[in-house]
Amino acid sequence: MRTVLAACITMLVLAPAAGASELIDRNATDVKLEVNAQGQALVTYRAQGQLKRVLSWSAVNAIHPTPGERQIEFRLDYSGGYGTYRRDYWKEFRDVCRRYDGPRLGWLVTACKAPDGSYWALQSWQRALPNYGVRATDTQAVWELRLSHWIGELPVLDVKLDWSYRRFDHLYGSFTYKDRGVFGFRSTSGGQPLDTFGRNLYLDTFDSAYGSGWERENSFLTHRGTGVFCYGFYTHGPRPVGRGTRYRATIIGPGVTPDIVWESAARGAYDREQDLEANEEQRGLFKNDRLCKAN
Repeated sequence: MRTVLAACITMLVLAPAAGASELIDRNATDVKLEVNAQGQALVTYRAQGQLKRVLSWSAVNAIHPTPGERQIEFRLDYSGGYGTYRRDYWKEFRDVCRRYDGPRLGWLVTACKAPDGSYWALQSWQRALPNYGVRATDTQAVWELRLSHWIGELPVLDVKLDWSYRRFDHLYGSFTYKDRGVFGFRSTSGGQPLDTFGRNLYLDTFDSAYGSGWERENSFLTHRGTGVFCYGFYTHGPRPVGRGTRYRATIIGPGVTPDIVWESAARGAYDREQDLEANEEQRGLFKNDRLCKAN
């Protein structure tokens, strides 16, 4: 049986997503994370040849997609102080964050556990790479430094692999937070979220026709109302099929939760029995979905 799924293909999103693990800066080095007893985080790093300090506060976890609302966001201060704080407040900043003992995170730079049991983390990855293994410009190749703060369970990125048309690699799955889908309500025709809830899945392929190592395959939105998605590794204009030996997906967490990473080896040669089982699962997952269908 052939699996016919419409891939939710979109253009790469270059703008930072609001209401997400917060973008602190790009190409940061010498990164240090401190948290005080008042629940404020101080991020110290070097970028653009300068020593920088950013104070963050007033956000933890996420809310579910809600029309007319904004997702939870940090308040950030790059000036060296806020309110009645002196510009050199950082000299008196007292770090009380303890050793990180939370769940394993992809792209982790540093993390710690606050006295209230919540976790803070900094992750860094190349979100803006161009699709289909095209060579990145310096601007597209930047490493984004992103801050998160959460307590309790993490978002769940569930990805499965099968085949489409018996010969193309294909993946499908869902992105959920506390058992509910993560999705937005508005986006551009190219797939850029226009609210603080929308999320793109950034998909990479390893040792493919694009070359050795990891290359960006595509990025696409989770579906409105459900948080599900599907994608087929087909040809794209003059670019070759991006089938690789391994696949990796990264997605920005809802609210200020961490960015979630999935990775797996490719499925290999077509297996009819496994494909039929995947088709059955997709019929339940994509019920009433107009973009992803299993036949």
